[in-house]
Parts: sequence; C-alpha cells; structure tokens
Amino acid sequence: MTGGARDRAVAGRLLPWTGAEGRPCYLVSDGTGYVSRLADEIEDVQIDMADALLGHAAELLAERRVASAELHYLARRLSESLRDVKRVAESRGARLAHPPRS
Repeated sequence: MTGGARDRAVAGRLLPWTGAEGRPCYLVSDGTGYVSRLADEIEDVQIDMADALLGHAAELLAERRVASAELHYLARRLSESLRDVKRVAESRGARLAHPPRS
C-alpha cells in the first residue's frame, strides 16, 4: 500500500516535546487520539507563550537601561521559544505535505 493513511502513520507526527537526551519524539497514529489532542494543545500554548515573550522583549528593549543579566535571560527565553515554535512549524508543515484523505 502506497500513499494514504499508512504512509502518514509510518512517517509519524513530530511532537512538541523531546525525549531522552533531547531527541525528537514522534507519534504514529491517525491523528485523532488523546496524545494528538494533547500535542495540539501544547503547540497552542507554545505559540501563545512565544507571542507573550515577543511583547515582553519589545517592552524590555524599549527601556534605556537594561542590565546585561536581563538581556541574557531574555535571549535564553527567546531561543527556547524559537526552538519550540520551529518544531511546531516543522510538525505542521510535514502534516500539510500529507493531508488526510477522505
């Protein structure tokens, strides 16, 4: 069998969290189960957090006096958030490449 649900399932969905040693986690399913819904919710939280962090960054960078420790902390959080949102984009992009068939 080529194409269809089986090929999508074999490829797996990149999940918005990592496993041991920072390795990516994948889910092999039809995309309707509990773990898929949990992954969708976590992706939404990660995107919302990135948006809030961007707002905080804009406010902090608008200030004239910012301590280097504050900038370092901001850079670390932005880096973490960018990594999360990049993983979401990769996961969703991969799923767009193989839309479900009816």
